[in-house]
Amino acid sequence: MALPITLTMAAAAGLINLWLAVRIGQVRTSQKVSVGDGGNEYVIRRMRAQANFVEFTPFILALIAGLEISGFGGIWLWAVGIVYMAGRLAHGLGMDGGTFKLGRTIGTITSMLITLGLSGYAIYVASVLPVA
Repeated sequence: MALPITLTMAAAAGLINLWLAVRIGQVRTSQKVSVGDGGNEYVIRRMRAQANFVEFTPFILALIAGLEISGFGGIWLWAVGIVYMAGRLAHGLGMDGGTFKLGRTIGTITSMLITLGLSGYAIYVASVLPVA
């Protein structure tokens, strides 16, 4: 069974996670922090951006996969996945503070609403699927 939405979103998640990791490395180098966070606010912010991504994304991918497998996906699921990934990019940038600190709020709200929406819809789908 092909899962093109899930596969595409998992690939996007992998690339975003790599981008977040590279950004941590950049700030570690510039701030001369090789292990841990060194109490450095910039390192902490970037580490939390990646940690937050890792906290939410597995659940989103599992929900997308479950809905896609159940046959209750569709074009809307592509849109939800894209909005989620865009929100996570905004969050990563917003965690730096500065001129795009609104990105953190956008990413947080997007992640929470999509988690709530997909979870609620998954509960509905599970209730209407025939019991095997």
